[in-house]
Amino acid sequence: MITLYDADRCPYCARVRIVLAEKAVPYDTVVIDLADRPAWLYEKNPQGRVPVLEEDALCIPESAVIMELLEERFPEPPLYPADPAQRALARLAVWRFEDEFSRDYYAARRGDDGAGERFASRLTALDKPLTETLFIAGPSYTLADISWFPWLPRAEASLGLRLDDYPAISSWRDRLAERPAIAAEIEVVAALTA
Repeated sequence: MITLYDADRCPYCARVRIVLAEKAVPYDTVVIDLADRPAWLYEKNPQGRVPVLEEDALCIPESAVIMELLEERFPEPPLYPADPAQRALARLAVWRFEDEFSRDYYAARRGDDGAGERFASRLTALDKPLTETLFIAGPSYTLADISWFPWLPRAEASLGLRLDDYPAISSWRDRLAERPAIAAEIEVVAALTA
């Protein structure tokens, strides 16, 4: 049985929960209090971060790696396009997220100078291509969408983000919210802020 070391407030964990739900993979959850991380967590991930996926002797940290593992291990339904070029573009979108979006989100949460403007700039940059395509990496829902999505409801809740200011992102979010796995994550965030 798969065990996920998880924290509801963590958007990286949300990525893994969404993939597990999309693929209907059963798993057990061990909830981690991020304000008081247990010492044993550092044995599973030396950085002490979640998510961590464990099964038998396998123990994998880092959401992007976990998502790739789940995609390969449970290929149905596919969360990458069949076309190699489209698949590469989706992987590139996941990689760019780490470099571009999450850094500015967390800086904005900390209140770093200019971080709110940088985060808004990232949203504008995301909004533009979504005016021309249905999903982050093209015409189909992929791990790229799952990678970016969890930050939006959290930014709405904690940063006062108004998605109405980004109409293409807002439409994309509404399309994604029709998926049960995404709707469940929206509920998780709503419960955190209630």
